[in-house]
Amino acid sequence: MKKLFLSGLVSSLLLVAPNNSLQAQVKILTVNPPVTNPSIELVHSAHIIAYDNNIPSRHRLILMIVGTGGYASGSRAMDSVFATMGYHVISLDYENNVITTVCSHSEDSSCFDRYRQEIITGENVSEKVQVDKTNSLLNRFDYLLRYLIKSDPGGNWKEFYSDGQPVWNKIITAGHSQGAGHAAYLGKMFRLSGVLMFSGPQDYLDFLHKPGAWQSKKSATPPSRFFAFLHLKDPFDVQHQIADDMELMNLSNIDTLMVQPGVPVFGNAQILVNDIPTNNPHGSTVSLQFQNVWKYMLKRCSENN
Repeated sequence: MKKLFLSGLVSSLLLVAPNNSLQAQVKILTVNPPVTNPSIELVHSAHIIAYDNNIPSRHRLILMIVGTGGYASGSRAMDSVFATMGYHVISLDYENNVITTVCSHSEDSSCFDRYRQEIITGENVSEKVQVDKTNSLLNRFDYLLRYLIKSDPGGNWKEFYSDGQPVWNKIITAGHSQGAGHAAYLGKMFRLSGVLMFSGPQDYLDFLHKPGAWQSKKSATPPSRFFAFLHLKDPFDVQHQIADDMELMNLSNIDTLMVQPGVPVFGNAQILVNDIPTNNPHGSTVSLQFQNVWKYMLKRCSENN
């Protein structure tokens, strides 16, 4: 490695202090999934939406996907930081209670593929999860965008939804752990503005000693727009995560960069790694102390568009 059930829409203001110590007012909205469509179930908590109309817009929407068992509300602080950078942000409540590693010991190279396909699209293809089309990640996202266009016109959500579907080339998918893999899978399906993966994916087949097959499939999003941030001592095995990321990025040689909190990041590396002392290495990548790394990843997405 180089040195490497509530009703309707609830809004509030949150003060956030970004790295430059300037405080910005971020508009935070919470929307319970059944409000967008009564058939959509609440899994853990309301969807979280963040943006700041006082900051010049980057005309990009970050779709944040939390990890196994995670609440969308748990990503509120990170979402707020992204909003201070000029992004619209959505964190989804979705069916995430089955951990990705349920496929790790499978001898079926398509196990991870079918697991993610069912969660994202609701197609009945996996024995590991049970998600119908109504409660699929894509349907939940679609109905939320439609709801926001009607209920929050000041948010200019029409920019991200046109002709009955999300405007994918204005969307950056981002995810932590299980969510990292979903973010990448969406990058395979649609031509996105970028893909940010935090502490993942975990789609490595232990018995077959190789990344899950879907990661090598042709990608609608160019591999150069995929970026990962990992911890050297992640309990899910950083070497397996790097192997997955390299497959997604179509890299033949390891090209990682060690980073530290608060230190500007330069270069062209797509895989960033930290080694800070922590009791939670898996969660370190979404810690507010690493806003410098998030800025680098988002900047690189912009450069590659």
